[in-house]
Amino acid sequence: MPYTEENVQKHLAVNKKREMDKTMKLARSSNLKEKMVVRGKKRKNDDHLFMDNIHVPMQKYANIKIPPRLKKHLVDCEVFTRMGKLVRLPRSPNVNDIFDRYLRHRKREDESLADSLREIMKGLQSYFDKALPVMLLYRIERRQYEEAIADDVTPSDVYGAEHLLRLFVKLPELLCYVEIEEETFTELMQKVNDFLKWLRTNQRAFFRWDYYAAKEIERRANKRDD
Repeated sequence: MPYTEENVQKHLAVNKKREMDKTMKLARSSNLKEKMVVRGKKRKNDDHLFMDNIHVPMQKYANIKIPPRLKKHLVDCEVFTRMGKLVRLPRSPNVNDIFDRYLRHRKREDESLADSLREIMKGLQSYFDKALPVMLLYRIERRQYEEAIADDVTPSDVYGAEHLLRLFVKLPELLCYVEIEEETFTELMQKVNDFLKWLRTNQRAFFRWDYYAAKEIERRANKRDD
């Protein structure tokens, strides 16, 4: 039930309706809040992600523990974006590749977990594909998204670890609108946190310092217009 297409669409629709204040900090639901702002400078509205102002009691938030080393990647990506640079797309490994590698890793350790874990990864992939254009992009990344995503291509085929990590910052808010039994919810949190630990351990394989100036996107767009 938590991972049906209907549920994903429902929760993203709720988010869009509540989109009244897009100047909120990136990680209201975790201790990333202070780390996601470059110290000493006040952020402009255009520097913010398309984050929705969802008023949800803090006690309802999922306990997702993003390791400090992964938080640093979030901060670094924000800094580069504020400098007018974008992650080069398509990414390899992409989000689908990352989930597949994790599944193979866990299957080698305990094959009995394969089916349930596959469903969870499939659900996270669906959340990523639906949430990315709604709330996981900086404004400066919008044109790049429109250029990179075609009708037969999903975000999880194009984007990589840098953008996937943003999903786990927003996931607690998304899960507030899903009806999940306590036992299922606990299992989900365990699997998500285990995935993040694995991602931290293998970060060198997934995070790349491959950025380029956003002005290149503008130049290509202007050429097409001419």
